[in-house]
Amino acid sequence: MPDFIILALLAGFGVALVAGPLGSFAVWRRMAYFGDTLAHSALLGVAFGLLLSINLNLAVVLVCLGLALILVVLQQNRVIATDTLLGILSHSTLALGLVCVSLFGDQRVDLMAYLFGDLLSATVNDVITIYVVTGFVLVVLIKLWRPLLAITVHEELARVEGIPVAAVRTTLMLLMALVIAIAMKVVGVLLITALLIIPAAASRRLTHTPEQMAMVASVLGCLAVAGGMAASFFMDTPAGPSVVLSASVLFILTLVKKQPV
Repeated sequence: MPDFIILALLAGFGVALVAGPLGSFAVWRRMAYFGDTLAHSALLGVAFGLLLSINLNLAVVLVCLGLALILVVLQQNRVIATDTLLGILSHSTLALGLVCVSLFGDQRVDLMAYLFGDLLSATVNDVITIYVVTGFVLVVLIKLWRPLLAITVHEELARVEGIPVAAVRTTLMLLMALVIAIAMKVVGVLLITALLIIPAAASRRLTHTPEQMAMVASVLGCLAVAGGMAASFFMDTPAGPSVVLSASVLFILTLVKKQPV
């Protein structure tokens, strides 16, 4: 097996492992649109990286984390309805990112790679970065698992029990921003949320407990990556979209099973 295929699989598996539990919370808390907004802002991070001549991955991470904090503040102040706010920021940041990137005519920028992923070009450094971030996010999720479940079930009750709801919610949003930033390499800006949501949605139909759902979502995500890579290798299709289509097929297959009560 060629080395670039092995690196691509390792990178995809690394993202899928953390996308499972994080995507489960996104499904439970109906945060799919929030994920879209952060994903679209990733392209703005690329533009800032080019403008400031810094590492593009670092720039994407900083922009995603910054936008997550801005969203937290705006949601707390209730300036505007959350779905409206996310819709405005999502498309505004994507459009601004596209415009800014297009202005760098003297630099070679592969927009298709950023929009739809460039998994087959993953390097050893990319794989190391993904697994470092994945390990960090998983450790934080394990430590905050019970508080996260508590605020997901009932925020007011969790607050009465002494759980710092605002801090836990903000941490979840920052973790999602971090994972979205590293997932851009795998499936691209436009498809990141699909890798978070689809395996988790499929897992929901196969499991009975939150822990089972998170673990099965990770497994399904890894299967989607493997299936997408196989399709890309044998049929010469784009790797990122192929991974998302593979996840969609897995979800469709779960529809034949009656959802647990």
